[in-house]
Amino acid sequence: MCLILLSIKKHPEYKLVIAANRDEYYDRPSAPAHFWAEAPELLAGRDLKAGGTWLGITRHGRVGMITNYRDPASIKENAPSRGRLLSRFLLTQDNPLDFLVEIQHQGDQYNGFNLIVGDQNQLYWYSNRNGHPLPLDPGLYGLSNHLLDTPWPKVALGKNLMANLVAGKESLAPDALFKLLEDRAIPPDETLPDTGVGLEWERTLSPISISSPVYGTRSSTVLLIDQQDRVTFVERTFNGNPKPISSVKHEFRLE
Repeated sequence: MCLILLSIKKHPEYKLVIAANRDEYYDRPSAPAHFWAEAPELLAGRDLKAGGTWLGITRHGRVGMITNYRDPASIKENAPSRGRLLSRFLLTQDNPLDFLVEIQHQGDQYNGFNLIVGDQNQLYWYSNRNGHPLPLDPGLYGLSNHLLDTPWPKVALGKNLMANLVAGKESLAPDALFKLLEDRAIPPDETLPDTGVGLEWERTLSPISISSPVYGTRSSTVLLIDQQDRVTFVERTFNGNPKPISSVKHEFRLE
């Protein structure tokens, strides 16, 4: 994922609200969210090149998502897949905090990443660019390709839009969250970060929803867990198109 917006225990009906965009090169093969054949309890998309995922949930309530940390100057060409860190968590029963502490000791093997893992009641964030895992208290969070809540324009805008949606409403339509994720406004140059990719790419990567000839928002996901542990998972796939080319929806109660 390249933008994750989280509302944790801030909505009267939903204990967890996730709205996320996955940005990737269009030619990287991947499969839309589905229940994996070898792990029927896991609902997640799949990177068909390296085998990992970017966002997923299990029928038992294990939840996880990952973003890359943008720093081209430090890229390791033969580093292991970051997406497989997430699928590894989702496919095991490891305690989330213990899992992140273990990963912390291996973090220097990987290119930069942010991991958010846990369950419907408690999530933790860890970046191999920040040191130690941290529990996420009830609140509103935004994560892109830097550290948690780094106020990049897309993160600040996304959090503001999310806050307006979750404030005091008893129902929350996935369509409203998808509309948020479709925002293509390009911020002024003076507000953009300098991550080492050049100004033209900073502009291209700056909107909530990215579009370019070779890279962009491949899919958007909305995940809701209500107070009765009922899950609504909706994913829309774009792959460079302005309108979704496919959509999947799953609803189930956590076991």
